[in-house]
Amino acid sequence: MIVSLDHSLSRDSARAAGGAVLLVRLGLLLDRSLLPSSAPLALTIRLAPASIVADGFGAVTAAVERPQGKAAQGPLQCSIAGNAHAASILRVDETQAGWRVRIRAGVLAGRTAVRAAAPGFLPAEARFDTQLEAAGSAGDGAPDFLRLEDDRDRQAFRRWFAFLAEAQYFQKPASRPVEIVDCAAPIRYAYREALLLHDGGWARDAGLPLLAGLESVEKYRYPYTPLGAALLRVRPAPFQPPDLSDGSFAQFSDARTLLRFNTHSIGRNLFRALPGDLLFFEPAAGRFHSMIFLGASQIDPGRALYVFYHNGPDGPNAGEMRRPTVGELMNHPDPRWQPPPSVRRKTRPSFGSRPTGLSGPTASPRYRWALRTSARWNSAFTASTIP
Repeated sequence: MIVSLDHSLSRDSARAAGGAVLLVRLGLLLDRSLLPSSAPLALTIRLAPASIVADGFGAVTAAVERPQGKAAQGPLQCSIAGNAHAASILRVDETQAGWRVRIRAGVLAGRTAVRAAAPGFLPAEARFDTQLEAAGSAGDGAPDFLRLEDDRDRQAFRRWFAFLAEAQYFQKPASRPVEIVDCAAPIRYAYREALLLHDGGWARDAGLPLLAGLESVEKYRYPYTPLGAALLRVRPAPFQPPDLSDGSFAQFSDARTLLRFNTHSIGRNLFRALPGDLLFFEPAAGRFHSMIFLGASQIDPGRALYVFYHNGPDGPNAGEMRRPTVGELMNHPDPRWQPPPSVRRKTRPSFGSRPTGLSGPTASPRYRWALRTSARWNSAFTASTIP
């Protein structure tokens, strides 16, 4: 009886076990039926070319392709990975097979990558190289990678430079940058800030009394250049690759050095100046003073044309920022700043009517930043020809 009972229990256990196995197998089959037919497939990226010059213009095309027969479930998200400041995404266009991504080089050399992701697919990444050509084809000491060849970049720099300088005139003294203590300081400040990306973070940190809805320079963003933050030339000589690290460039420059090594003379007719052009004076031998030509105000609209400057310290007096009109400058009480009498008798000009003839020993020649002029145009001017 005992053995028979044991055998009956064993048979019952076996039946139960068999049922359990059947249930497990059915469960596995049910679970598999709930899974997708296959795992997500990855995007693929083909680059052409795989290496470009880091000149701010070179471009790479990335063909991002979906697995054959698979439709996109959302837009492509594309970004620069790794050396993020070495390139930027220009545009993304959808194609029959996927997307075409246009990538523009910056001015930093190195290994970087483009990363692509889209809903329903595994992301993909492809690497490419940007190579620096450290040349100064104009022979004026400025490297080609700093020049703003694109007209939109030149206009963006010019408008930001003039706006940033003028904004400091309206800024509360306690909120102004502590570096602005003489005539060259607002020029250095506006030069640097004009080359930044003017996004929300910049606006928060800048602390300006008002903001301008202007486009930023696209070719590069300060301080992400082969020279880092040291963009002002301080030594005479044509540009050579060793200049990148031998102290030929610095963040600080006085008015005389700005004049000699960072600008080009463009004439003496003040009424042909563009906003952001510079005026230099030598009121005494070896002493230089600088002003910024603002043109029409971007903050206080009207027909008047303005210049802007800091008059510098004078003993215990720290000096102040000033924004006279061109007419007021033409009639300045100190004859060292006055243009010739024949010009002073002319009416105040507007952009539609500009008198000619602002010339003579007391008139200030106009100068333009080297980065705002192309290497081809600059070939007629060198730092050694600037007085």
